[in-house]
Amino acid sequence: MSKKGTWKVKKGLAEMLKGGVIMDVTTPEQAKIAEKAGACAVMALERVPADIRAAGGVARMADPTVILRIMDVATIPVMAKARIGHFVEAQILEELGADYIDESEVLTPADEDFHIDKSQFKVPFVCGCRNLGEALRRIGEGSAMIRTKGEPGTGNVVEAVRHMRKVMSEIRRVQGMPKDELMATAKEMNAPYELLLQVKELGRMPVVNFAAGGIASPADAALMMQLGCDGVFVGSGIFKSNDPAARAEAIVAATTHYNEPKVLAEVSRGLGEAMPGLEISSIQPNERMQERGW
Repeated sequence: MSKKGTWKVKKGLAEMLKGGVIMDVTTPEQAKIAEKAGACAVMALERVPADIRAAGGVARMADPTVILRIMDVATIPVMAKARIGHFVEAQILEELGADYIDESEVLTPADEDFHIDKSQFKVPFVCGCRNLGEALRRIGEGSAMIRTKGEPGTGNVVEAVRHMRKVMSEIRRVQGMPKDELMATAKEMNAPYELLLQVKELGRMPVVNFAAGGIASPADAALMMQLGCDGVFVGSGIFKSNDPAARAEAIVAATTHYNEPKVLAEVSRGLGEAMPGLEISSIQPNERMQERGW
């Protein structure tokens, strides 16, 4: 691996996005809206999660033409999604010049047993998790960035909250744990021991952790930041609302000023209707995207 793709470089690139908002976009026009609103990066895909959920069937990596058109207009980093375990889609995205690859449960998994060996790529990866053990397994495979999973395409933040609280409580537990209990805990979590040791010493994950899935309002974004994430992903929440530009700017402002209720009250006003929401209980367990991966 060349110096360009070292772990230190990939981890550092991900840390540069800290405190920011990453927005799903499907067209160059949406990428411009996201960039103008202050997004720190965009995620190029063919359909936002709400449309993927509605269409059903197999969801794959976006057409390279779409990704390249978005890369042509964006001056901020451009991410793109590959299916879980689909290392050839990742090879294609790296060849196209994507700045980050999201090995994503939003798409239909390609491999039921194995994730991509991300250490073989120069480009940094981001992966989802529902708990600390899942996060550390992905980091062990080479993911330079983690996002806690919500239930994408629902406009319902409850699952993102559940998983962020779970991760943060497990970090606090590990931090206060005697070192001689770590090996047994690593076995219990099915997590690499050396990474668990880093969590104990750092009091946080070894890489940045964003929140994702169901964020649809400035208040949702600020909630996730106050719960301890380093930034947020917003997908359907912006471009399925009735005023995407205004909502995008408001969510960026709320992520920056997440601890300032006066600012949050101001930016939350007059945004029009948010995207329609879905109750999680109305989604069959086998249709929940957060369950994909392990």
